Amino acid sequence: MLPRTALSALLEIACKFNCVAVTGPRQSGKSTLCRNAFPEKPCISLDDPDNREFASSSPADFLDRYADGAILIEAQRSPELCSHLHNRPCTVDSKGLYILTGTFPFAFLSGISRSPEGRFGALQLLPLSISELTEAGKLPAEIDELLLRGMYPPLYELPLTPAVWYSGYVSTFLDREVRQFVNIRDLSLFQCFLRSCATRTGKILNLSDLARECGISHNTARAWLAILEASNIVFFLRPHNRNFNKRVVKTPKLYFFDTGLASWLLGIQENARMASHPLRPELFETWVVSELMKGRFNRGLPSNLFFWRDNIGNEIDLIAEQGQTLVPIEIKSDQIITGALFDGLRKWLSLAGEEAGRGRLIYSGDDRKRMDEAAVVPWRELDGLAERL
Repeated sequence: MLPRTALSALLEIACKFNCVAVTGPRQSGKSTLCRNAFPEKPCISLDDPDNREFASSSPADFLDRYADGAILIEAQRSPELCSHLHNRPCTVDSKGLYILTGTFPFAFLSGISRSPEGRFGALQLLPLSISELTEAGKLPAEIDELLLRGMYPPLYELPLTPAVWYSGYVSTFLDREVRQFVNIRDLSLFQCFLRSCATRTGKILNLSDLARECGISHNTARAWLAILEASNIVFFLRPHNRNFNKRVVKTPKLYFFDTGLASWLLGIQENARMASHPLRPELFETWVVSELMKGRFNRGLPSNLFFWRDNIGNEIDLIAEQGQTLVPIEIKSDQIITGALFDGLRKWLSLAGEEAGRGRLIYSGDDRKRMDEAAVVPWRELDGLAERL
């Protein structure tokens, strides 16, 4: 197992809550992380039909069997058990008693806000981060290889070809997650929808256009996007509400959490093809935003990231809130630094005035520079920024 940064956050959360829900996409390493964090706890998979039947039919008896605590894998497969946990009597000594893992947060986290105070904590675990790959000595030599391979742990722990692995991953996702939780008759149409979403990663969401392209209704497209968001395949980056007396965009941007999956859906299977692909800038931006998200989630913190764009196209790729300070971040897939890359930062800094913090420009080259407008961050050094925001 590759060491995971989120281990410390998981242990800290477990000291504060009776139950901890660890969510994230399939194959992100949730079960392995929990086993390493709590090696003394029995690990019970609710994928097993017998375990699931017992947990669902007699949740109190099931938990009594594991009165000293347990790791409950794929806990969302037994809503009855999760509902019982919300109301089960607990004591101060039962902190970190049950650790639940699952892919779909809404399946068992929806009741957490209604559960007694201090009962549930949550951690979102995404695929590997650049800092984890660097520490393990497995960071790809080139950014295009990293974008193509993605960050899922099996692709760095086993001799797997990304194209083969992602093909199986999507098939499993459709069969086990989508089919089980949502009544979708035509899975091939849903996969077409998934591919259409990949063409829009890093772009402002146009729901009507997406629905029209896939031949589905507006409401269906919205519902299917909710499935992808709940399963940690995609996420939405919200626009920042500070307008500086400008008319600003209020529609979110759509991103995939993993560029390897997005690349496979786009049909990119070679590094050379990635280097020349018209969506490479969006894929690089997707990777950067996802990495900065991991930097927050791996510390048990919520996202503090937004984007900013006015109605005439002036835009900052990311705004990070740090207290009262807004840190502007531009993301460029260029490998050579030119003055024109700072135009957006200059414009926004002139609008923000004293509210603005020191800007950053992240690019796919290798040289670190310090400019008047911002510090330049090469892609290999993104981990340092992710750990500070």
